Amino acid sequence: MNRNESVSVMVNPAATADFTAATTALAASDPAIAPIIAQIGPCTLGQQAKSTDLLHELAVAIIHQQISRRSAASTQAKFLALYDGGATLTAPRLLATPDETLRAAGLSRVKIRYLRDLATKIAAGLPSLTELARLEDEEIIKILTAIIGIGRWSVQMLLIFRLYRPDVWPSNDLAIRSAVGRFLTSEELPKPKVVDVFGQRWQPYRTVAAWYLWRSMEINP
Repeated sequence: MNRNESVSVMVNPAATADFTAATTALAASDPAIAPIIAQIGPCTLGQQAKSTDLLHELAVAIIHQQISRRSAASTQAKFLALYDGGATLTAPRLLATPDETLRAAGLSRVKIRYLRDLATKIAAGLPSLTELARLEDEEIIKILTAIIGIGRWSVQMLLIFRLYRPDVWPSNDLAIRSAVGRFLTSEELPKPKVVDVFGQRWQPYRTVAAWYLWRSMEINP
């Protein structure tokens, strides 16, 4: 990973400018989300430097699947510790790591299989984050969901938190469904199709709307 690639992904001028414009537009146009924006304040998505390595990002996404946040954080720390905190995590090193070592870090056999498939595809020439950043959202989703264990939700998280795409709407996300149920419907946990419909009101700024809904659920659990 060269320095230019890191800068090109982490420093996204459109993201910062668009998020300010998006926050203003959402607050002015929708009374349902305006109070949430007022409570939370400016959107800080994209203002912290993140890893720009695709293997690192998708490995973490796999680790976090279907377990509690606390368990995922523990497993992630143990996994990255095998590679000097992630600094030396590469596809060849991951493929050379014995299953027993990965199991000792807290990874299930299924997730080890997912990680090995991810490393194999990266070693075979999967596009880098910089290359993916040149593509449309659905193209990125199509490429990355070909990896075993990487579904649409995982790629949407990458689009939101690493590529800072402005109009991503993860309608299958449990917290988003809960937030829509709390603020917009009488259902405790509306179905993803219902959430999809409500998300249309926030186009083309659904990423920012999702960020505020996530934050609202953290602040007001």
